[in-house]
Formats: sequence, C-alpha cells, structure tokens
Amino acid sequence: MAKIKNLTITSPILFALPLKSTWAVTPIDINSPLSGGAWDGAGKLKFSRGEVLAKNDAQFLYMAIDVVQDTGNDSGTGDYFWLSFDRNRDRAITANYDINYALYPGQPNKLARQYYLGPARWTGILNDPSSSEVVQEFGSSEASSASHRIWKFKIDLKEINIALSWPLSPPYSYFGFRVKSTRPGFTTDFPGNFFKDFKKLRQIILSRKPGIPEKLAGPVIGGIGLIPKSNINQSTGRATTDAGYYTHVQNAAFGGTLNVIGNRTKLQQLWAQGARKYRVLIDPPTGSAQKLLSNWSNYRWNGSSYVLQTFSASALGYYQLANPAIDYSIDDLLIQFPTIALLPGIHKITVIFYKGRTVAATDTVNIYIDNHLPGVNIESIKHGRSEVSACAIETIGPAPDGLNFRITAHDPQGNLRAIQFRATYGENQATGIFSESYGLSKGNWAGHTNLLIPSSGNWRPPQTCAYSFVLTAWARTTNGYGYIGHNSTHRNLTLLLK
Repeated sequence: MAKIKNLTITSPILFALPLKSTWAVTPIDINSPLSGGAWDGAGKLKFSRGEVLAKNDAQFLYMAIDVVQDTGNDSGTGDYFWLSFDRNRDRAITANYDINYALYPGQPNKLARQYYLGPARWTGILNDPSSSEVVQEFGSSEASSASHRIWKFKIDLKEINIALSWPLSPPYSYFGFRVKSTRPGFTTDFPGNFFKDFKKLRQIILSRKPGIPEKLAGPVIGGIGLIPKSNINQSTGRATTDAGYYTHVQNAAFGGTLNVIGNRTKLQQLWAQGARKYRVLIDPPTGSAQKLLSNWSNYRWNGSSYVLQTFSASALGYYQLANPAIDYSIDDLLIQFPTIALLPGIHKITVIFYKGRTVAATDTVNIYIDNHLPGVNIESIKHGRSEVSACAIETIGPAPDGLNFRITAHDPQGNLRAIQFRATYGENQATGIFSESYGLSKGNWAGHTNLLIPSSGNWRPPQTCAYSFVLTAWARTTNGYGYIGHNSTHRNLTLLLK
C-alpha cells in the first residue's frame, strides 16, 4: 500500500471535527418531521444549544439545526437563523461571493439569500430564482423528546459552489450559523463571531458515494463514477440511466477524468480470498491493448479527518487492492485516469485481479470516449440582405423589419446535448432566440450547420440597446457524475429601434 502523506482537509487551526454529511438515498422532504426516518444515519455535529444534521445527494445539501434548548413555540420571525457558506473555501470573506441564508422578512418559512460585503456586512436580498428552501418545525427529535425549534434546509449545491465530481478531494465547504430564540432568550453563534472572521468556520464534508446499486453493477467492474456498467451499452460505449437515478444521462459518451469503480460485494469476496493486486488494460479504437498506468489519490477516513493516500502501479503494471472495509472518500475506486489525450471512439477497459500469480477474476467495460467540444459559430447576422458586422450600429425599422441569423452548433461524433442562442442586453437582461435539447429519438445527434434562425420572418429586438448575441452548445459527455463540457461564442451589436 502506498505511503500515507501527512495531508488533511480539516482545519489545522481549529483542531475541530468536521461535519460529515451522509448520502441521502432518496431526496428528503423537509416538510416532513425530523423524526420521520428520512434523517436516519445523518452526519451529526454538536453545538452548545443542540446539534446539526447533514445529508446530501447529487443536487442538494439537506441540513437541520436541531435547537433542543429553544423550547418556546413562538410564532412569527422573532426566532431566526443565519447560515453562511465560504463558497470559494479560502477561509476569508470574499465580497459579493460568499453567501448567507436567512429568513425572508415577515415570512417564517421562506429562505432569503444575500452576499457578504465584508465582516458583518451584506448585500440586500437576492432576487434571482432559487430552488433552496427552509422549513421550521416545533417538535421532538432523537436528541430530545421535548418539543423544540428545528430549522430544516434544502440547499442547492450549485449555490454554495460544491460539485461532487471534484477529482482531487472530497467535496467540502466551510459553514457557520446563528440561532436566535425569544423564549428562552438567547442568541448563539457557531462558531463564535463566524460572520466577522471566516477562519473560524467549521468544515462540512459531503458524501459522493451513494454506491452503484448491486442489481445494476457489473460482476467485477461496478461502473464508471456513479453510472452502473449495466447502463452502459457495450455495443456503443454510451450510457443511459433512468430519469430518477442519481446521475441522469442519455446516450452519453465519457470524458474528462474517469473513476472505474469496483463491485463492492465482489471486491470484499476477492479480499477475503487473498487477492491483493490487479492490472488494468486499455484497448483503444485502433491498435492493441496496453497497460493503463495512472497515479491518483484517494482520501481515507482515519476516525477524525480524511488523509490523502496515493496510488500508482508497480514497475510491472500491478496496483495494490485497497481493503474494501476501509472508508475512502471514493469507495471501491480501482483506477482514476485522465482521458483528454485519448482519441474519440470505443475503448475497452479490462481489470484482472490476482491471488499470487493466479488470475482470481476479470471483467471488461466498453466506453465511448470523446473530449472534443461541439463546434459553434455565428455564421452571419443579416438585416434584410445586408450582413451586419460585429460592433456595428444598426437601425431597425417598424415591424416586420428585423434580423435573421445563421448559426452552426455541430458535433461530428454525435455527442451534442443542447443548443442555446440568445441575446443579452441592458442590465442582466436576456431574451431567447433559439434553443434545442437532446432526446433519445435523436440518436447520435450532431446538431446543425448553417441553420437559419428564425426559419421564417425576422427577429426583433425588445428595445434600443447594445446586444451581445451568444451561441452555446453543450456536449453529451459525462465523467460518471454529471455532464461536462460546453463551447460558446458571441457577437456584439448596437440596435436602434425606430
């Protein structure tokens, strides 16, 4: 086993345990009671007035602040909370970026968001849409049978800048909160004065290991990331999962940095049988199979923090099998390898386990690898028969006068997921012009070349203004945890309406 380095992702200053979120197998309905069973097995962290619970899935962090000492069932918003996150994880307050959640004025079950401007200073309430929510409950919990105040949160991971697909560390953030009680009267910050000094924030480590369901996993290779082997078409190398699955993809190619995950039950059996090493081979679209050699790191839980452990192949191309009983940030990880240098096409991955010199088990998986981004181009913008060049000032007459466009959003490998063509203008204003998304009926969708927009008539700007016409195309490529990759281009004009 590779030597463990002295590197942790917990704070060396605080010497305090982090809050370890656990995986929510099904999304948590925060309107249901805390004692209803959905929070069973949640990560917990005590503070002076109660405890904090945390679970997460691939989209949301579910948190509950169980304020067992707030036993007064006060109505309105006299009782309140603050909940802050260090979005860039630099342990310092970053103006107009780090975020604080609080109650919306006068509405005890509506979540408000604001950015920090500095220590103990914030912007006004943000008005952009949010899927995050808060619900307060007054009832019992596992921590106390007496009725008390409970704050339950559903926080969109994108809002706090957390992605489960981070390859080099477990997903984490730093957080702090305040709870205010009217009866009995107290105001408690955790940690103290967190909103003035982010060095005091506590760490929260999210789970990204729901585990590939046993019934969907391959016999030895469980899958790629969170995508089960049984959801990867072995003829095309592309993956399709159910709409309700952790990671929903449709006919998706693979790219980026990939994690090959073992079948948990099989790895336990192999370990019990004495298998301790394995090799990984890759068979490219053209040429012969070769050893797949890679170096990677995985975080191992030592009881109080995650410590970094490195893995690499021996001179003969053998990897040491990690004990499947040990808790890693990515469990059952057989190999992590970058695909950026690989040619597009189907690559066969083979894993061979050995007990001594005897082959104990072997399995293969075919995956279509494509790291090429879709090509995008605004071929032309025309006013009547005249081409309108970038930075031009163009006068648009009365309706039906307007513009038409020709755009290209094309992926020759057929791995296009979506196209969006829109105009931005004014102060954070935008209007859609054309969009199209992938469906399985499209097969290996390559997109469009020199497409006329609109197909008939003209597009008219909503007002006189400077416009940026933005064309974006997203790839139908996954790293096993979600879609990755997009390409964008834009052209700027000033349009005057008569």
